[in-house]
Amino acid sequence: MKRRIVHIDEDKCNGCGLCIDACHEQALEMVDGKARLVSDEYCDGLGDCLPECPTGAISIIEREAEPFDEELVQKGVAQSAGCDTSVQEGQATGCPAAMERSLPQQPRSELGHWPVQLRLVNRGASFFSGADLLVAADCTAFSYGAFHRDYMQGRTTVILCPKLDDISEHHAKLREILHQNRINSITVARMEVPCCGVLSNLVRRILGELDDDIPFNETVLGCDGRVVSD
Repeated sequence: MKRRIVHIDEDKCNGCGLCIDACHEQALEMVDGKARLVSDEYCDGLGDCLPECPTGAISIIEREAEPFDEELVQKGVAQSAGCDTSVQEGQATGCPAAMERSLPQQPRSELGHWPVQLRLVNRGASFFSGADLLVAADCTAFSYGAFHRDYMQGRTTVILCPKLDDISEHHAKLREILHQNRINSITVARMEVPCCGVLSNLVRRILGELDDDIPFNETVLGCDGRVVSD
């Protein structure tokens, strides 16, 4: 298949290694003093490494390439972090932080699945099928005491920080989740601070790109625990 993928001009590469640290998928490595792509399957084509290259040796091109394999990447990242990737009952356990699982009902908790961080969830996770999706800014659950009861109950939750995270990465991930799964509705929960408005704009933009009529609702919470708008 043809897709966007990283290309490295070895003549321009000075071997600084900044791109290696910038790649969250660990798709790049140093070979004989030059940056090299480990495997097509590790590169998502988003280009987080591009801004870090001081010589302009990295570009994004479109060519025949193996599909990006998120599960393979997660396993590699888990191994690098020292997480358990042993095989139990015929399945690789993977990193505990990224393992998909159902959770029993807990007192005062409405969280029914794991993981919840957008970067960790699998695009095709079973809990997205037929879900009422809650896309929440990280701080919302800390500012509003009844967040579980009022917003998480009956919903599939993913969380992110629109201020500190890579929004282009979240754009691609959310777009794939909405494209691959039957989502019944989307609720965005964000803080009243201006930078948090990026989250609502992100979801609206994705819905526009997909030309999808999924019902959308926005909740804005105040730093003092108020519901500013709902």
